[in-house]
This record gives sequence, structure tokens and C-alpha cells, in this order.
Amino acid sequence: MTYSIVARDPDTGELGVAVQSHWFSVGSIVPWARPGVGAVATQANAEVAYGPRALELLARGSDAESTLARLVEKDRGAAGRQVAIVDAAGRVAVHTGAQCIPFAGHITDESVSCQANIMASERVWPAMIDAFGSAAGTLTSRLFAALQAGEQAGGDMRGRQSAAILVVPADGEPWRSLVSLRVEDNPEPIHELGRLLALHDAYAIAGRADELVNQRRYGEAARLYREASSLAPTSHELLFWAGLGVAQAGDMERGVVDVRTAIEMHAGWRALLARLPPEVAPSAAAVLARLDE
Repeated sequence: MTYSIVARDPDTGELGVAVQSHWFSVGSIVPWARPGVGAVATQANAEVAYGPRALELLARGSDAESTLARLVEKDRGAAGRQVAIVDAAGRVAVHTGAQCIPFAGHITDESVSCQANIMASERVWPAMIDAFGSAAGTLTSRLFAALQAGEQAGGDMRGRQSAAILVVPADGEPWRSLVSLRVEDNPEPIHELGRLLALHDAYAIAGRADELVNQRRYGEAARLYREASSLAPTSHELLFWAGLGVAQAGDMERGVVDVRTAIEMHAGWRALLARLPPEVAPSAAAVLARLDE
């Protein structure tokens, strides 16, 4: 009922999982990952405990193959499970139980595994791994390309409902992630996931701009705020902060236009503008004064 991919980026050490299914909230079941430890996809007649148990075994020093063997050896339901693991060294292990409903199968390559069950075509998982291998960019973008390819090759024979993507860094606290997005219920979950990824990128850029403001590097911050806003043109939040950033960098006219447009989209920004202290938004008072002229 699901197709997924687990992978490690050999250049960055990032680990990730992406999944789509005709099942509600697949992101709460299938994808698991921990920085510097590994990534897991547990699906078909899913045993959710496989996710945290696998990560705990990997964290104790077990490799992907040994971890998978320990999970399935005493599981009476193993014939109905499908699970894939990639560890922090890029070693991959995958199990497709004999009772997984066809079309079902998996395919692996260096540091990546694609697996699927209840598919409309046996081309799904090979198409996914081909797309991952040929895609450029970040691990996140390559995982997403694999999902798109799986859908184009036929996808889940029952249709589409939910999707998720989880990417963690090469090291860091167990809770840390680079991307953690879920589409719980949508007729076009991959399309919606793509929209959320674009928003994620925009807000990540805005976050870097915030850091530059704290360093009083207003010109650089303004450029990033504008870039973030251009990636998410319907976001009045990003447009508001872009306007303040541009104003602080010296282009008051353009900044006022952006802030005014954000206020036209959502009136609450005007009230917030009056509340912002100079430590947070140095240009707020000047922009507000211009709006009142």
C-alpha cells in the first residue's frame, strides 16, 4: 500500500526517508531517522516499533544488516512486513515479506533502498532508484524526485492519500532534523508535499536572514528576505519581514510598499508593526511613520 525510499548522502552524511501511500497519515507510521545513526522505513503490514527499535540498535553499534535480522527473526508477522534500513555508514538492508501484496518488491544501490507494495506496476521501485541516482541537488530534492518517479510509474494501485519526507543531519541531537514534512490527507499528496518543500526552503532562507539582522548585516539580510518572499509569493508573513529588511537596508520606498502590501493581505501586520521593538525590527518605527503619512 506504500512506496518509500531510504538513503544516505555520501557527501554530507545526511540521512533521509520519503514515502507516499493511499493511507491516512503515512508519515506517522513509516519514516524514522536519527542524526548520525540511520534511517528506517517500516511499511506493508507495518510494525511501527521497527522504527525506534532499529534506530536504538544502530545507535548501539549494530549495522543495517544485523539490525534487520534481529527485527525479523522473532517477529511472527515478518512475512507481511516490508522494512528498509540505511545506517550512518551507508550500508543498506531491506526485507520484503512473502505475504506482502503484489506488486511488491525492493531494489538497492549504494546507500539507498527503494521498496513498495500493492503497486499498480513492477516498474515503481526501479523507476524510483533510477530517478534518485540521476537527480541533482540536495538529499531532500533527490528523495522527492524518487517519489515523483514512483507515482509516474504507476504508484499505489489504490490511489493517493498521504506523503512525508524526513531528512536528518550527519550528527547532532536525536531530535534534530533538516526537513520534517507530512501531508496527512490530500488527493494529490506528492504535489502538496512539493508545495510544502518550497515553503520550507523559503522559510529556511528567511531564518538565515534573521540571523544576519542579529549581526546588523542589514543589506545581506534584505537580499535573503527578498529571495525568501519570491519563493513564496502568497506568504504575507515573508513579504512583511522582507519589507522591513529592505527598509533597514536603505530602500525605504520599496520597504514601505512591501509592508503595505502585506497589511492589505492581512490587517494584523499593522498592529504588529506598532508593537515591534527596535531590537527586533530597527526599521519598524520609520516604516510605520511612512504608512501614516
